[in-house]
Amino acid sequence: MKVISKVTAGLLLAISGNTFAQQNYAIIPQGATEAEIVRTAARITPSPRQLKWQKLELTAFFHFGVNTFTNREWGTGKESPEIFNPSQLDADQWVRIARAAGIRQVILTAKHHDGFCLWPTKTTAHSVKSSPWKAGNGDVVREVAEACKKYNMGFGIYLSPWDMNAAVYGTPAYNDLFIDQLTELLTGYGKVDEVWFDGANGEGPNGKKQEYDFDRWYAHIRKLQPQATIAVMGPDVRWVGTETGYGRDTEWSVLPANNLSQDLISADSQKEMNTKPSGFIKGKDIGSRDKLIGAKGLVWYPAETDVSIRPGWFYHPAEDSKVKSPEKLLDIYYNSVGKNGVLLLNIPPDTRGLISKSDEASLLEWARLRTATFKTNLAAGAKISSPNGKNTKALLDSRYSTYWTTAGTDTAAVLDFKLPVARTFDVVMMQENIAVGQRIEKFAVHYLDKGKWTELTSGTTVGYKRLLTFAPVTTDRVRISILSSRLNPTLAAFGLFKQAK
Repeated sequence: MKVISKVTAGLLLAISGNTFAQQNYAIIPQGATEAEIVRTAARITPSPRQLKWQKLELTAFFHFGVNTFTNREWGTGKESPEIFNPSQLDADQWVRIARAAGIRQVILTAKHHDGFCLWPTKTTAHSVKSSPWKAGNGDVVREVAEACKKYNMGFGIYLSPWDMNAAVYGTPAYNDLFIDQLTELLTGYGKVDEVWFDGANGEGPNGKKQEYDFDRWYAHIRKLQPQATIAVMGPDVRWVGTETGYGRDTEWSVLPANNLSQDLISADSQKEMNTKPSGFIKGKDIGSRDKLIGAKGLVWYPAETDVSIRPGWFYHPAEDSKVKSPEKLLDIYYNSVGKNGVLLLNIPPDTRGLISKSDEASLLEWARLRTATFKTNLAAGAKISSPNGKNTKALLDSRYSTYWTTAGTDTAAVLDFKLPVARTFDVVMMQENIAVGQRIEKFAVHYLDKGKWTELTSGTTVGYKRLLTFAPVTTDRVRISILSSRLNPTLAAFGLFKQAK
């Protein structure tokens, strides 16, 4: 899963684009001190498209194509379009189930590495127009796009840069073909909210590998769909580094731009199921102070955490009994969305063109558990004191745009919460207002237990959302200690919850 084609200057231009005037990057002058670099990092904020994407929290992948019918994870590009013939394809069902699971945006594999296109493209005969499905008159991309409009869901497309079928792959002409495919997808289906690339780069029919013209592709997307997020090998969103669904305990959205080389990440792109971080992203911490020293530039580059509900990305009958349980999905939620990421959960339709009952049942129960857990904030009604803070009421007003912060230049603070009555909880939720930057570096949460303050949990980064779980405790007093921050810390929300069963 590659990220950016040119380091620093090229990266920053691609990220900023021409659409929004937002300080989501900074070039660091030579000789800048550590303190100056840290202050700069604290002031970098997401672009509007990045902030909107982060607020989605949950997105979905639909891996569907000829691999569904060959029962393989990767195709060869030599598959006959005749094998693509779903008997009951219902994109409405896909999107309806995703929406019921609390997912807010879906991404369809419009073309995987095998080169088979799920729309009737003019660029190749290797597409649905050559299949028996709907006598060659079908268009999976259109059906998903229309279902997304019906259910008010975000719509995204995955277009594999690698194409094992295209005869011109490995030559400059392929970059033109890819532009033509992007043009069809970005002009023929209404609003596109996300364009998703991975970094797979293997041989084509001629035995050659392609030099991808990412900068040209990014500029084309910005021109045709300026609001679209480009991920995860793109300027807006990066890959977290594994395909397990688990993010880092320390997840910074501001990173040194000079470390974001494609070559460091592409080697392990789209393996069968990548469980080990690769390249520079294998670190447990890639954005703390010591990682910023010597940076040529800093950039807001948030993490997407992807995983499949099944062992593989495409549907396989043998995996019907291996669907992740609702409890496993909930744990993944705590460790992806709850660690300053956005979760991209793959839900592969079967050969009928339907989401299987086993997947649907797990998804709906997962949604029930989340809804029941987070329905009631047990911190509601608390009296909050913060000696060096201001606007404490923002912590419980359910409005992300309002936030607590410290007075003056204080980078540490204590917040005391006196609950109306003693309550039992096992989840703490904290949110920074990332619209003004990500700043908190270290915090601890204590509770009053028999007259003694006892540490409940602690952490480093908070970011858009931090969720921490622990054994249940009962108390009417909770204290947050912000121990270190880049400039004044902010908190837009705080919550205490009891996990549902």
